[in-house]
Order: sequence, then structure tokens, then C-alpha cells
Amino acid sequence: MRLGGPVFSEKGDAAAWVAALKAAGYRAAAFPLAYDADRDLIRAHVDAAQAADILIAEVGAWSNPISPDEAVRQAAIEKCQQQLALADEIGAGCCVNIAGSRNPERWDGPHPDNLTSDTFDLIVETVRSIIDAVRPQRAYYTLETMPWIYPDSADSYLALIDAIDRPNFAVHFDPVNLICSPQRCFDNAALIRDFIQKLGPYIKSCHAKDITLANKLTVHLDEVRPGAGVLDYHMLLPLLENLSADIPLLLEHLEHEADYRLAAAHIRQVAAETNVRLV
Repeated sequence: MRLGGPVFSEKGDAAAWVAALKAAGYRAAAFPLAYDADRDLIRAHVDAAQAADILIAEVGAWSNPISPDEAVRQAAIEKCQQQLALADEIGAGCCVNIAGSRNPERWDGPHPDNLTSDTFDLIVETVRSIIDAVRPQRAYYTLETMPWIYPDSADSYLALIDAIDRPNFAVHFDPVNLICSPQRCFDNAALIRDFIQKLGPYIKSCHAKDITLANKLTVHLDEVRPGAGVLDYHMLLPLLENLSADIPLLLEHLEHEADYRLAAAHIRQVAAETNVRLV
């Protein structure tokens, strides 16, 4: 497995980016530039990563391509197409976005229409339009799992794979984002095992977070750093390693460099306890 995460380096400096990744002990990373960056700068980052044997795991396309605002939707689709083309150009493992949301005010927020058959069909149509416009040769377009939009389970992801029917559509796995109830929280080992058993061959990249269930009414779940919650990393890491020696696991959503060090230390400790090799 390859552990990765964001680093606190000067943006636009390829050497500083790679040096910070190496200092953190990371062997994978999300690409820090967008499609509209200077082409020489993009090439410099790719070359620096390759020279240091750092895997560019994903290119983010964070936007809302199923927005109810048509102008927002079309701009997001174009961004996804451009980012997927960038991922293909630089040899990234995947281009990742969430499916979006029908929420008119928050691009990644809950909405009554999100988990409906009409929205499922809209996601299928949208993903096809992104992939078909680019026709990538190497990169995959993936949707990050989410608690209130498809794909919100292994089975809904399988249904999307079947309906979208494109060889360059694949899976992005974020187990914390699947935990949306006490049942899933307390039995997250089974959730992880089920997801990887059903979708393992399609998984291109993973996010590493953690989660806690607050002791108050009503149900309240909080995202926390790895090691400060209940996610079963002892189940997750060996199963991911069985998929590929190069499967990337990227830390995210932490505010401070010290928090990333603690999170990485926890994952490395669990890896040692479970005989998982972090390359």
C-alpha cells in the first residue's frame, strides 16, 4: 500500500512539493494543480513525482455536475471533463468527484431528491457525458462514496457501474462517508469487508479518515482524524493490501500538519500490527 496526504509546501514549486511528501513519508498524493495551470509547471510536478517514485493517485474534480442550476451544472461538467483529461495526460490513477447534489445551496449537501431514481438516472447520464467527451486511455473517472447521494453503498455503486457501462468508470472508496447510522458505525468492519468483496477490482483510490458517534440525541456523527474514532483500520488495511501493493490511501480534511503526523502514525502502527507493508 501507499500512504499519502496533503503537505504544507509552497504552491507551484514542484521540488518543494515532492520534498514535503518525502519528509512526511508519503508515497502517494493527490495532484496539486488543475487543468488550467501552466503546462510546464504541470510537467515539472509529474516529472518530480516520477523521479521520487511518488504515485499521483488522483486528480480532484470537486464540483456539482447534477446541480439544479443549469449554468452551474454545465460548468461543473466541463470542469470534470477537463480534470479527467488532465488525469489521463499525467497518468494519475483516477479523476475523482462526488456525484454532486440536487441541493441548490450546497454542492455536496443533503437534499430530499438526492436518493431517488430520477437522480440516479441523472448521475448515469452525467458520468457518461464526462467520460464520452474525454475518452481517456489510462485514467478512470470515479465517484467518491457519500452518505446522502449515490453511491451510498456497495450495492448502489454496483448498480451505477452496470448502468453507466463505461470501462473507464471505476470506484473511489471512502469508508467513513458510508457511515450514516449507528448500525453502520458499530459494525463498520462488516461494511468495509462487504464493500471490498463486491468492488475490490474496481477500486482505484481511497481516503483515510475516522468517525465517532456522539453520546446524545438525536444521532450525530463526527469526522475525526484516524485513530481518534471507531473505524476498523485493522480490517481495512489488510483487505486493501490484498487488492494491490500500490493501492493509495490518502489522508484528508485535517487542519494542521501535526494532525496529519498523528494520523499517519496511527495508520503505520495498525499496518505494523497487521503485517501490512506500506511502500
